[in-house]
Amino acid sequence: MTEKLLQYLWNFKIFKNFDFKDIEGNSVEILDFGKWNTDSGPDFLLAKIKINNVIFAGNIELHVKSSDWIFHNHSKDPNYQNIILHVVFQNDTDIDELKSKNTPTLELKSFIDKNILWKYEKLVSENQFIPCENIFDVKKIPVNFHEENVLKKLQQKSLEIEKSLELYKNNFEAVLFHHLAYSFGLKVNAFIFKQIAESINFTTINKIKQNETQLEALFFGISDWLDVPEDDKMQIWKREFDFIKAKFNISELKFRPKFLRLRPPNFPTIRLSQLANLYNQHHNLFSKVIFAKSFDELFEIFKNVKASEYWDTHFNFRKISTVNQPKTLTKDFIELIILNAILPLKYTYHKYHNEEINDEILAFYTNISSEKNSIIDQWKNLGLKTKNALESQSLIYLYKNSCEEKNCLNCSIGFKLLKET
Repeated sequence: MTEKLLQYLWNFKIFKNFDFKDIEGNSVEILDFGKWNTDSGPDFLLAKIKINNVIFAGNIELHVKSSDWIFHNHSKDPNYQNIILHVVFQNDTDIDELKSKNTPTLELKSFIDKNILWKYEKLVSENQFIPCENIFDVKKIPVNFHEENVLKKLQQKSLEIEKSLELYKNNFEAVLFHHLAYSFGLKVNAFIFKQIAESINFTTINKIKQNETQLEALFFGISDWLDVPEDDKMQIWKREFDFIKAKFNISELKFRPKFLRLRPPNFPTIRLSQLANLYNQHHNLFSKVIFAKSFDELFEIFKNVKASEYWDTHFNFRKISTVNQPKTLTKDFIELIILNAILPLKYTYHKYHNEEINDEILAFYTNISSEKNSIIDQWKNLGLKTKNALESQSLIYLYKNSCEEKNCLNCSIGFKLLKET
């Protein structure tokens, strides 16, 4: 038994019966189990109980053992002065302070099904893809399960975006630029691309975005690729970067993207050129993505984005490729950008003044293909197939936030599996 599990059972009222008696033998009727408090202070607030025909209102504290009251130093904490009931799994000692105040203690040991304890211990001790792998059943997935997970993920992302907005004085355009750069960098260069973006004052992007060569030069120069130009195009980029650097007081900091373990189409040279082209094509990019009403409208923004002409015959500087073709964005890459950069920002922008934003954002997810990765493959092996990004994003979020952490008590599937005897 853990305190977290005890709180979980109390919150969801999972007991064999409710004929509760305190350790003195008095009948205890729980009129209101209280509100689960995940912050500091008593575990359940605003509760109501009835003992000997007298109703008490206040807070409830839960412990695995009654002696934990002493070990946690609650006696000296003013937050625990309004305790109306001390709930414990096992009463191993009397608490003089509670006895002097006539605060009852309720022992739950005999009211909890041992099967639940066995299941919980087995789940948290399993070393598999997910703790409940051996008893997982697709039929146990609740209604709106995927929608709830994706909204939780969006809220989590939204809090991160709001911190960035606070840092950049509520400049949504700058924050969009940072998140797009992060997404264009993929896993290998995500943080490096974000550092590049954050090192540039966004007003500089606004002033030079009509000139794609200057945008490329800015990105390539900050990436430390232009010190020794070895062909005509590199000399042009070098000249433009020196001009921009002096005019806009660009930082001397350099961030060097990585090429290792990347397929040529994902080389940072190609991705930074495509990012430059995106801003060159769409001078009002922020408005377009924020007010797009459908996936097709969003997709249209990115559909014609491509690296500049130099990259038709190159993947890296100097070395000419045997393949001559435009380096456009693939459908999979565009969907990745929309999922990781656009939708969280749209949600954050609209959530305080558009009551229907949840449904609108979820509709975007249903129109995007399911992701293909090792996590989704593992869910598929358990019989759970994904039809779209709503389902795949939900399962990725579930795995990273519950399954991987063995946090089964925060999972509605785990709740069903634990509750069933």
